[in-house]
Amino acid sequence: MTRHFVSCLAVAALCAVTGAARAGASGEITLIHIGDIHGHLVPRVNLRSDSSGKMEGGLARMAAKIQEIRKASRSNLLINTGDTIQGSAEALYTRGQALVDVVNLLGLDAYAPGNWEFVYGTERFLELFTGERPKAPWNTVAANVYYSKAEEEKGSPYAAKGGQRVLPPYLVREMGGLKVGIIGLTTRRGPQVVGRAVTKGFRFTSGDAELKELVPLLREKEKVDLLILISEQELANNVRMAEAYPGIDVVLSSDMHEVTRKPIVARTGTLLIEEGQDGTMLGELRLKVENGKVTAWDWKPHVITSDLREDKQVAAKVAEVRRTFLAGKHFTRHVNPFNGSKLKRPIDTVVGYTMQPLHRSNFSREEMPALIEGSSHDFLTDAFRYECRADIGAIRGFRYGTHVAKGSLTMEDLYHFIPIGPQIACGTIKGRQLKNQIENSASGSLDPDMTKWTGGWLFNFSGVTFDFDPWKPSGQRASNIRVRGAPLNPDADYSYASYWYAADPDLINVVPSKNIRVVKDEDGSPMDGTESVVRYIRTWPERMVRTDLNRIRLLEPLPAARYGFPEIQPLAGAKR
Repeated sequence: MTRHFVSCLAVAALCAVTGAARAGASGEITLIHIGDIHGHLVPRVNLRSDSSGKMEGGLARMAAKIQEIRKASRSNLLINTGDTIQGSAEALYTRGQALVDVVNLLGLDAYAPGNWEFVYGTERFLELFTGERPKAPWNTVAANVYYSKAEEEKGSPYAAKGGQRVLPPYLVREMGGLKVGIIGLTTRRGPQVVGRAVTKGFRFTSGDAELKELVPLLREKEKVDLLILISEQELANNVRMAEAYPGIDVVLSSDMHEVTRKPIVARTGTLLIEEGQDGTMLGELRLKVENGKVTAWDWKPHVITSDLREDKQVAAKVAEVRRTFLAGKHFTRHVNPFNGSKLKRPIDTVVGYTMQPLHRSNFSREEMPALIEGSSHDFLTDAFRYECRADIGAIRGFRYGTHVAKGSLTMEDLYHFIPIGPQIACGTIKGRQLKNQIENSASGSLDPDMTKWTGGWLFNFSGVTFDFDPWKPSGQRASNIRVRGAPLNPDADYSYASYWYAADPDLINVVPSKNIRVVKDEDGSPMDGTESVVRYIRTWPERMVRTDLNRIRLLEPLPAARYGFPEIQPLAGAKR
């Protein structure tokens, strides 16, 4: 628990915007914050070093904790900041509906969509979040996503609405004697790995112009007493924006999966918090407002452990939406909306065993930091490379992905790692393309200008090793790159295996490739990427897999944490 008291002397810039002379209201309110659930309906083990190593999460337990906080505070708002309907088999095969059906029971007061909310296409996004009767009535707000104009995007299906916002930019609530303004920001980009088609007709902005307009509008015209930004724009970027546009009291953040064990206090006095991933934690922020200014706050992070009871209604709904995915008479061979393959077996089926924990979540100053490498990604790239008998297996530096302890591996685990319906393809790339892939992902996660970040960590590989210096200039961080033990030849051809989507038939892992062959099932039908992993596991004696780690040698430590709690991704980038 953290307590803090704020005065106008400490936050002069903030008070200048809010106007100390304006007589605002006084009162108290509690903000309940969740985000980055990533399709996790039930608990999973938490293997981060700041955790117990036990099972955490589960929406039924989260619901019980939310109810407990609500009972203790009459004036409260439950806010979710995105990446909810992607990350599991249940989410994938229902295009997010399984999560919607459960989260609807929580009673969200406001929602900022994440980049993965767009993964099922713009038509599905509109169906879920917009209109008079959205299937996800979560009070969704996003100031920075617009319908594309005809001149901006050829063939935009929404050209007639070109330039209009897709969602309301903000909402205002009166509660506890206070007038509360909530601005929403979604991602700056769609889920790029599945192709540009999923966001066809939508245009995203950085959010800067919108905040420059909306902060004074809510303060001066709407005359709110408390201004909250709910944003899926990355924690580091949210700090930048809070300091660039004074007047925001609180930022509830998602996307980077950082755990702010204590809130970040920006130079403007703005409080920023983020709750990790997969529903393992929620935040409780109690605010005291006097004359339209925050004068005190009390922060409690709540880990969702097995000690918490389950809400019966939510538990029943979770069991209902999972029933056709689990072993038993109700199991259904659901159809994958991306590739048309069918779910082959119940997701609680044990398909093998791992001799090491599988995850990508180590902090920046720990061995094999997640920014650089993850055991889960090493394991998956080994499977892709084996499937194609390729020189290189590759995967993007996805921040999402569950934790799996040493021991059994289930289909459910594999779908948490690969929840976006790719097929695996084999093709040919040039050595220079591999070099560019490494360097671009490095710059996209370490550039000191976080507006240039691309929403992930370093690509991971099988068959590839290299040295890495995070402090080198862009384009020069990777050295001693070797493919199957031999030095990389920029002009040579290398066989390459990774994700493939029919919407972009000339790309593998968003890389232009030649001689592409898409892996098929035994009967010639489309095969989901998870099945390639199953086939790889079966090649190991007794299906017991061991994964070689530390394929990337970190030459210099990543930057130290900036705000007093361990970071996964350095929040200030890396620059001498």
